[in-house]
Amino acid sequence: MQVMQEKKAGRKLIAAVIAAALLVCVFPTVAYADNDKISELEEKIKQTQEEKEETEGKIDESKNELENLQNTTEGLKGQLNNLNSDLTQISENLAQLEEQISLKNAEIEKTNQELDEARQTEASQYAAMKKRVQFMYEKRDFILMEMLFSSANFADLLNRSDYIEKLSEYDREQLEKFQGTRMAIEEKEAQLEREKKELDDLKVDVKAEQSQIAGLVSQTSGKIATYQHEISSTEAEMLEYEKKLAEQNNSIAELRKQLEEEKRLSELASKSAWRDISEITFADGDRYLLANLIYCEAGNQPYEGQVAVGAVVMNRVMSSVFPDTVVGVIYQKKQFSPVASGRLALALAEDHATAACYRAADEAMSGKTTVGNCLFFRTPIDGLSGTQIGGHIFY
Repeated sequence: MQVMQEKKAGRKLIAAVIAAALLVCVFPTVAYADNDKISELEEKIKQTQEEKEETEGKIDESKNELENLQNTTEGLKGQLNNLNSDLTQISENLAQLEEQISLKNAEIEKTNQELDEARQTEASQYAAMKKRVQFMYEKRDFILMEMLFSSANFADLLNRSDYIEKLSEYDREQLEKFQGTRMAIEEKEAQLEREKKELDDLKVDVKAEQSQIAGLVSQTSGKIATYQHEISSTEAEMLEYEKKLAEQNNSIAELRKQLEEEKRLSELASKSAWRDISEITFADGDRYLLANLIYCEAGNQPYEGQVAVGAVVMNRVMSSVFPDTVVGVIYQKKQFSPVASGRLALALAEDHATAACYRAADEAMSGKTTVGNCLFFRTPIDGLSGTQIGGHIFY
């Protein structure tokens, strides 16, 4: 008899151990899952912080590049101003040269006229002298006889002979004078031509310099336009980086908010003690209330998602940190949005719950769950992990 009792006690102990093991399997500890999410969020915050620092570095690089571009552009603008001043001065010099060349051409033209006149005078003097010499040569006997017989005395004869000699000397002097004048004018003309050539050569050099500086002006203007385009691009790039930085700051703030929530849930789960579904006593109307809440929260979701919503309610009822009744859990302040919005009251007044919602309520109240012992659900957001069913994530 004692042996049989010991066997029965042993079987009860084994059954208790198996039941405890099954209970652990059915209701795994929340803290481990939450710790995973906490680690995941912390890692994501770390990565986002690193990305933020990288973006800040890029903003600093863009600022430095922008400053360098602006300094270079200002330098080019100063260079362009100097080039434009040089170009203006060269244009003025060129105008003065052209005026000097015009005056020189007028002077050369006048000298050419003087030279033509000197040549004509020289030619006329030479022709007159030539005629007198020819006349005296051809008529020398007659002239000598005329001078001899017409002279009153010997002195008169000498005077007449001296007159002819002086006439010949005058002709030579005039001819030499006109020749000298012509040579002087020719030399002046040659000098004017040389001066004009120098002015023409200087004009060519000035035009070449003008063309070179005009090219530098165009080249510098092109560089300025290029740098201004780069400045605009860099400013736009920097704005994008600043926008990205703001998004990263918001993301970090949101992730930290989620992290705090996960830590709160983790702490809540760590303090939670669980009852078995068999320990719950349901009140009249709990099935009706739960089915209509399921309709409001997941009426448009898959049936598995409807069971999951009912399971979250029942998990809270079984948890020691939430109210221990279906009514208490559903109407707990700021927990289910249909309660605050009045949708649940309307659904209850008209019994909107479908047959599927009632079936899901029955399964949840019997202890069935499709999301383990999750205590919360919401629409998915970045950084929040859990079990997703339809449009909800359960965690």
